[in-house]
Order: sequence, then structure tokens, then C-alpha cells
Amino acid sequence: MVAPLSRVLAALLVIGLHVHAAHALSGYQINCGARGERVAGNVTWVPDGPFVRAGNAAAVPSPPPGMPPMLASLRYFPDASAGKHCYVLPAARKATYLVRTTYYYGGFDGGDRPPVFDQIIEGTRWSEVDTAADYARGRATFFEAVVRATGRQVSVCLARNAATAATSSPFISALEVVPLDDSVYNATDFSSYALSTIARHSFGHHADVLSHPDAGDEFNRYWEPYSDGAPVVESQGSVAPAAFWNKPPEEVFRRGLTASRGDTLELQWPPAPLPKASYYLALYFQDNRAPSPLSWRVFDVAVNGQAFFAGLNVSTAGSMLYGAAWPLSGQTKITLTPAPGSPVGPVINAAEVMMVVPLGGRTHPRDVIGMEGLARGFANPPSDWSGDPCLPVGNSWTGVSCSQGALARVTALNLTNFSVEGSISDHIANLTAISSVWLVGNNLTGQIPVMSSLHHLASLHLEDNQLAGPIPPSLGELPRLQELFVQNNNLQGNIPIGLNRTSITFKYTPGNNLNQQ
Repeated sequence: MVAPLSRVLAALLVIGLHVHAAHALSGYQINCGARGERVAGNVTWVPDGPFVRAGNAAAVPSPPPGMPPMLASLRYFPDASAGKHCYVLPAARKATYLVRTTYYYGGFDGGDRPPVFDQIIEGTRWSEVDTAADYARGRATFFEAVVRATGRQVSVCLARNAATAATSSPFISALEVVPLDDSVYNATDFSSYALSTIARHSFGHHADVLSHPDAGDEFNRYWEPYSDGAPVVESQGSVAPAAFWNKPPEEVFRRGLTASRGDTLELQWPPAPLPKASYYLALYFQDNRAPSPLSWRVFDVAVNGQAFFAGLNVSTAGSMLYGAAWPLSGQTKITLTPAPGSPVGPVINAAEVMMVVPLGGRTHPRDVIGMEGLARGFANPPSDWSGDPCLPVGNSWTGVSCSQGALARVTALNLTNFSVEGSISDHIANLTAISSVWLVGNNLTGQIPVMSSLHHLASLHLEDNQLAGPIPPSLGELPRLQELFVQNNNLQGNIPIGLNRTSITFKYTPGNNLNQQ
């Protein structure tokens, strides 16, 4: 079982979550459940209708004064029979994205405790959403991950779990998907792993969360204030964010924590203990003094007593250290030890820590194309037919069975008596591992598509629909076909000779107008 991505430790105050943008943010800022565009500062939040096929919109009852518009509405998903409920957004193949989900319960369902449920990203179970503690303090909760799009879409889904009460429904307030530059966090193998944000802090700041563009962060990352009582220094110089792989905003270098000359600086950071795992850890530094020949600091950096970097020479231009898969567990201590003779004490300005999480596999691209084609051909597919068709295990599309492995394969499809309308797409030919297709008792029209590539198909049940046209001769050539039921349709023409072999149980009456050859 794939370990879930860790819950983001930070929470947003319901009052005061305002993002002021000097220019439009890239990517998507989605106000879930909203009826139209809403503006916060200069950021336009768009309604979620184009990105989700299911769920109900609701307004937060009796919102507190000053509530940001993206928290005043939500979308909830009452259908307990669905495997998952997905948002699907356009993406550039192999591009990396920051994904942030935000939740504010607001008692939308008349209850007093928020529902508990799972969130899923790109077929990997991301984390459990339990916002009760934050909601009791009047806060919204956000989660953040960095993932790579394997195709031309990114999916973010919600799903019930064992902790979801029978009378409650998964919900979401806001969804953001922002493309990242190729250099950002690029030491991570995003073909096999995702990053889940645990903490991102700007040291020496005491008040507001820094975000785009207050902090100049072009990716709208939230940099929370952090101070532990150590002396605070203010920078006299500037840095160029583009010079750093992760492009931290210039504003986070404005202040830093330091120690007196010759003293060691110790930080208990992040504030909360960490579960045992590998983490991406990035630390940011800048000498705060005016540029001069003496504007340098040399010190060693250790994490939990292990050397992280020796002899770091920090100038006014700034420096960044990172560990791509650093083992951490429990409370973390960062120690900065000055070099002998260093004219000033060590300094640190900002830090990020993200859990490195193995991806839970994915469905074979051929099968994804096939299933998405079928979904488009059906006028009313099941509400959970979006996102990854097979994954995570236990949250496949309704009626879809899959094999397990690094590349899951669709092995069976059963939508018997689902009142599905539309036609059977030619893309069904992509499902080359499927052995059983049951589309019995629906309102399907059009012709039976060619399935000559389905060499594992053993059972094909299309009876009790409104299919027309001939039976494709290639069905009689499928080597493993044992059952073909097509009665009660409007088929015409000759029965393929290959269907007369004794190894196939073939039923085509009543109904139809088929002739034996």
C-alpha cells in the first residue's frame, strides 16, 4: 500500500487570506461551488464547472465578516456509490505543477463537525482530510503537493474512507494548480515521486503569510512567518530569485535569524515532529550587511547532528542548500556553527521541507485513452468516470476492474443496467488486456465497434440495447472469445462465420435481423 502524502501542517486564517497580485497568476485558481468569477485583490478566481462533472454547489451559511470569496462557497459530493470525485485540469505533458487544495467547512450540511475523507492526486492517495481542529479555531486548512503531469491532464480527487460518516459528504472550497519552472525542486525524480509540503517559513517575520506578489513569489507559494526568539536581522542588500533553482521570492531574504559572533544558532524547525520518511529540505541564507569586502559569513550546517554542509560561505548575493532525500524523524534541529574567526554569527532566512512520497503507479496510457474515449462516447457515464480509471486501488471507476502493478490494466467492464446512453467508442480497441465487457440493459445506439485488438476478450455482453448495423467479422476471429450475447438489439446483416464455432456461446435472438451464412 502506498504511504499517503503527509498533511500540510499550516492553516490559513479565515479572516486575512487575501492574495494581492500585480499581474495575473499562471495556472488555475478555482473557486469551488461559485456561480461566477470572484476577485480577491487582483486575483480572479473562476468557477469550477468546467473542471468537474459531479457534486453539488453550496454557499457557506452565515460567513464571518471579511471572509475571502474563495472560502464563501464549496462543492460537496453526496453520492456514496462513487469510487471518487475528480477535478480534471488541462496540463502540459511532463510539466511539474504545484497543487493546493483548501477546505473551509462552515457547517454547510447543518452539522457541527467537518467530514473526514481522502484526497487523491494523479492516482496516488495523497492524504486524509480532517479539518476539525482548524475549523474549531475558525481556520481553513490547505494541503499542497508538487507533481508531474504524465499526460495532458492533472486530476485531483476526493473519496470517502472508513472514517467518513454515512451522513456526511466530501467537500472542497478551492483548488489551485500552478505550473512550476523546470528548475524548481528538480532534484526530485518526479516520474517516481511526488513532494508533499510540510512547512515553508520565512524566518524573522512575525505577522502575515507571504504570498504572490507580496513576497514576489511567481508560483504563489505561501511562506509563513516564523520566529523562535533568536535575534532578527534585516537585509541591506537584494537578491536575484532567478539565481536560485527554486526561485524563492526576494522578500523572504529581507529578515533572518542570527546569533552573536562566535555563537552557534540552533533552530527547532519545523515546529511539529515529523513521521519517519525521506524529505526534500531546502535552506536559504543571505548576509544581511551592506555589500563590502567583509560581507561574508562562514559556518557549518547540521541537521539532527549530521553534517548537511561544511564551510558555507554566505554573501549578500545569498545561498541555497538542499537535500533531495534527507531522512528525518521526530523533532528536527538545525544547527549553524560559525567557523573560527568568522566576523559575525551565522544567519538563516527561510526554509522548506517536503515529504518525498512514492507514487502509487498509474494506469497504462493505452487504457487511459481507451476509457476516456468510452466516457466521451457515453452521454451519461457514471459520475466518477474521470481521473485515473484504475487507481488508487479501491477507487477505480464504477464498473471497472483492473490488474495491479506499476502500470495497471483494465481487465473488465460491467455497466449492466446503468441506463447509459450514447454509443460505444472505437477507443474500446485500446483496452488490449480486457477479458470481459458487460454493457447489458442500457440505451446504447450506433454500431458495434471493431475489437480485433482485444485478444484477451472472453465475454462480450451487449444485449438489451438499441445497437444497429452489422456484427463486425473480427469478433469471430478473437482467439479467447467464449460468450457473445447481442439479443434484443437492432442488428442487421450476416452472422460472421467465425461465430459458428462450438467454443463460443452466441445468442442473438430475440430481436435483430441477422442471417446465417
